[in-house]
Amino acid sequence: MADAGETRVPVRLEGKFKAMVFCWVLGLGSLVAWNSILTIGDYYYKVFPHYHPSRVLTVVYQPFAIGTMAILVYRESKVNTRKRNIVGYYLFTLSTLFLIVLDLATSGKGGVGLYFGICVLVACFGVANAQVQGGMVGDLSFMCPEFMQSYFAGSAASGALTSALRLMTKAAFDKTHDGLRKGAMLFLAISTFFELICIILYATWFAKIPVVKSCRSKAALEGCKSVSADLAAAGIQRQVHHSNGTFSDECSKDDRLSNKQLLFQNIDYAIGLYLTHVLTLTIFPGFLYENTGTHQLRSWYSLVLIAIYNVWDFISQYIPLISWLKLESRKGLMLATLARFFFVPAFYFTAKYGDQGWMIMLVSFLGLTHGYLTVSVMTVAPKGYKGPEQNTLGNLLVLFLLGGTFSGVALGWLWMIGNGKF
Repeated sequence: MADAGETRVPVRLEGKFKAMVFCWVLGLGSLVAWNSILTIGDYYYKVFPHYHPSRVLTVVYQPFAIGTMAILVYRESKVNTRKRNIVGYYLFTLSTLFLIVLDLATSGKGGVGLYFGICVLVACFGVANAQVQGGMVGDLSFMCPEFMQSYFAGSAASGALTSALRLMTKAAFDKTHDGLRKGAMLFLAISTFFELICIILYATWFAKIPVVKSCRSKAALEGCKSVSADLAAAGIQRQVHHSNGTFSDECSKDDRLSNKQLLFQNIDYAIGLYLTHVLTLTIFPGFLYENTGTHQLRSWYSLVLIAIYNVWDFISQYIPLISWLKLESRKGLMLATLARFFFVPAFYFTAKYGDQGWMIMLVSFLGLTHGYLTVSVMTVAPKGYKGPEQNTLGNLLVLFLLGGTFSGVALGWLWMIGNGKF
């Protein structure tokens, strides 16, 4: 509970829509670089046909993401959130740019050296993702729930956008000499531009939006240190007024819940996020690239499946905005999460015996349920706590999200058993 003598700052809602738009764009930037790698998988399969790029690059990405996130969760209360997010977006921008430079320097001829260089840059993506996603989710956890929804909708939009761009670049360059490579390079250049936009938005304008300043001021009064740099950038001195008339820079920690207490109180949300991402990443993207065949769509098939998943993942992020479709029951969320594991036998038998229509339908439901459950948990869970605790809980939930992603990627290799591709 807050100190009785602590001055409360009412949250101003001025600039709320603008902040939601910014959160959407920042969410887009948090995953557009990684989705770029997933979406140009057809190019990497041509350059490295025997190296399983969609599976290997995902395995490289995830340990760096979850390892960095674990360190940041441990030190969350002392981390400068502003610096953390800006560094993350810079790392995304430079890594995406260097992917283009590396390919141009080697003329896209493949080889172990180029593959190793791509793996190093993908590892940088993992570090950047932990910086940005944990930092943004922690920051938005003590703001309006609509900001969190917009952020995750933007993250999902990155997949839909990259898929749409990839289909367009493939169509534009498909019949030209070295067209697959030209399309992939143009695509990476567009992704680099989006990351640069995110740096500018976050570093210069986001902190100055009135509703954002108000939410951060309130969190600072409740003892949240991580917002200090953002408040300073907005021209606000972070101070807390106590009942004895003095000012200080932090509140007492005696009544603040520990990380362990927060986790135990929200363990069902954390496990739900973990299981949701385990199931999804077991199938997406490796299974869709390597285990579904070609059918009538031929070289377009895997790209269409990836695009279908991303579009429905994006659409589902907005379903909880409809009040009668919003699921807030903790038991309901867990049951829905467990029910998704029926996708495993469904995908297995569809890939073995079904045609492309059934596979497209399954992929649609996979994306629909993934986005819906993720945004439902992230908008419901951080309620009922003070600013520092909401920030910590947001980071903890992202840690479980990334842990589920890593586990799903690892388990995805089990699809390779018996198909002769090892």
